Amino acid sequence: PILHGNTVLLWSLFGACLVAAVIGYKPVVIVHGLFDSSGAFVELLRFINQSHPGTNVSVFDLFDRSSSLQPLWKQVEGFKAAIYPIMQNAANGVHFICYSQGGLICRGILSTLPDHNVHSFISLSSPQAGQYGDTNYLKYLFPQFMKFNLFHFCYTSVGQRISICNFWKDPHHMDMYVNSSDYLALLNSERTNPNSTVWKKNFLRIKKLVLIGGPDDGVITPWQSSQFGFYDDNETVVEIKDQDLYLRDVFGLKTLNARGDLFLCSMAGVEHINWHSNYTVFNTCIEKWLV
Repeated sequence: PILHGNTVLLWSLFGACLVAAVIGYKPVVIVHGLFDSSGAFVELLRFINQSHPGTNVSVFDLFDRSSSLQPLWKQVEGFKAAIYPIMQNAANGVHFICYSQGGLICRGILSTLPDHNVHSFISLSSPQAGQYGDTNYLKYLFPQFMKFNLFHFCYTSVGQRISICNFWKDPHHMDMYVNSSDYLALLNSERTNPNSTVWKKNFLRIKKLVLIGGPDDGVITPWQSSQFGFYDDNETVVEIKDQDLYLRDVFGLKTLNARGDLFLCSMAGVEHINWHSNYTVFNTCIEKWLV
């Protein structure tokens, strides 16, 4: 009888493990931002493993640090090749957490990959509507330029070989942006894009879009760009639901909202470099979407 009891216990444990494996959490893919590497996400990995034990989390050492300045389409292809096998092995899909510039890379992947199985796309303080601001990053990269004259460099073929210029959006030179931007203007269909219908269909395969940002970010400018708000030509912020790309449902934001699958999470008091290591941000804006 004792042996029998132990056998029952073993089978119970085995059964519990099997159930956990079967209904386990979806794999999480993390894509880093400008000048980052996988080492920046230690805290976020810890948060995920504490709340959802056993989650398979992948952070890739691709385009790290200065290599993150390479053109975004090149980075899209590199990350896509690394992430695709994870998708293929995840029958129930995967989640994306994409930080800063990584959020734009993830949009490129989601738009151009027709069979992706991304469930939650969590965009963590990413300049989704573009960037236009004098920041420390800008001073470091382009010490001879300010926001008002960077268009002279960014909107050239040479400028478009640098990632930040791929999403530099000068509200005072929109014609030049539309004609020159090889990346963001195409993703937003602000520039004529023959693939726009297909890209929209691909993007809308996601089940949830979570846009996280806040007023004390200090890097993303305007901070509302993290939620698809941006400046008009007077540098007044126009919020997402008044943006042309939302109203015309250019790549699916309005559809996602109508489906009930578009979520904005704003948090004050968080600086740009702290979004992925702040437990309140994880607890409030991320954790619930990783199921």
